Amino acid sequence: MKIVHSSAKAAKLQQLPQAVVAFSRDFESAQLLAPHSHPRGQLLYAAEGVMQVRTPHGLWVIPPQRALWVPSELEHEIRMLSEVHLRTLYIRREESQQIGDACRLLEVSPLLRELILALLKESDDYDTKARGGHLAQLILLEIQEATSIPVAIPWPSDRRLVAICEAIVGNPGSLNSLEQWAEIGGASARTVIRLFPKETGLQFRHWVQQVHITEALLRLAQGDAVERIAEKLGYKSASAFTSMFRKVLGKPPSQYAHHGRPVLRPALKPRT
Repeated sequence: MKIVHSSAKAAKLQQLPQAVVAFSRDFESAQLLAPHSHPRGQLLYAAEGVMQVRTPHGLWVIPPQRALWVPSELEHEIRMLSEVHLRTLYIRREESQQIGDACRLLEVSPLLRELILALLKESDDYDTKARGGHLAQLILLEIQEATSIPVAIPWPSDRRLVAICEAIVGNPGSLNSLEQWAEIGGASARTVIRLFPKETGLQFRHWVQQVHITEALLRLAQGDAVERIAEKLGYKSASAFTSMFRKVLGKPPSQYAHHGRPVLRPALKPRT
């Protein structure tokens, strides 16, 4: 894993008076953008590629045509799970507060995608009363109207649960029992059941389900068939997996499938 750092230009953009500024940067597969934060809120979007984002509170994977909202001042690191063409937005603190103070995975509409690309063609210090300013206002409206995708892996602080969570993320298709996972963390199954809702806000089985959904989004972005994904995640059948997926996201896996060139990337990895 090659560690890279936030660029000087990204830091400079934080100081501009414009409500929304756009930034582009390309990354190689397996690069890690070291933990950092911004005075502005950030909409992380990749024109191509898949990213994994970690904060002290959770883990998200950003598949194609989706974006992650990252509030201002929140420390985060970004792992590139393929070659990534980052096309991101930095949003002034005042406007960021209207979007929200928690990370959210969002659908990127065709209009929002084109608005992001159009703003990138404007100068960084565009005239707020001209084309750039109108693009920025439309972008803010589109973000506020964007549909949230209920996928996140909340991260615990208890060291026993951290060990269990790292092991599950590292092997999401494992058929380990609760007792076997608990043993990895040096805790009893009863302790795991008690602590998970307190630490993550989710029951243990629902937390594992979020890991499965996240891994499925990755594999769908890569071009894997639903049948193969179901098998890799330990489901008895593709229909059982599809039923779970639809129940959580309200859409079948086919709605998230990658129909273009396959994305080459490593599997979902735990923190190293």
